[in-house]
Amino acid sequence: MIQFLLLMSRQGKIRLSKWYVTLSQKEQAKIIREVCQAALGRSARLSSMFEVEGRKYVGRRYASLYFIACVDKTDNELITLEIIHHFVEVLDQYFGNVCELDLIFNFHRAYFILDEVLLGGELLLSNKRATLAYIDRLDVAAERSEARLEGSSFVDQMTNAIKGV
Repeated sequence: MIQFLLLMSRQGKIRLSKWYVTLSQKEQAKIIREVCQAALGRSARLSSMFEVEGRKYVGRRYASLYFIACVDKTDNELITLEIIHHFVEVLDQYFGNVCELDLIFNFHRAYFILDEVLLGGELLLSNKRATLAYIDRLDVAAERSEARLEGSSFVDQMTNAIKGV
């Protein structure tokens, strides 16, 4: 099981983090510091798997972003690399060659996509087309809802919300 997933820039800025285990904010901050130091200090020639403080990490760099997952000791590292690659491919297809700025300005969509790919630290759906089709349907529904609300007054919006329309 993936315990948490971090996306960070080459400068060490966290662009996305998702925790599937319960840790205090103090523990999370300590882990993030340790992982950033370990990942940024590694040569590109080294393995994409490493351990820090007894935790096993699997990571990969795509362009200017590091995707790092902390996994259980018994998990298969290669499967975790494939899950990371699957997530990157879904992001690429959704954003059209995803970059760091896409994650900064559309972080809510990146989290939503991650939630559609991983559930509780496990791969939810391996079919990229089905995942993207579902996300596209939700985008269309959200746009329709926004368009319907734009044409009405605040009082009409509140009345519709109360009625459940």
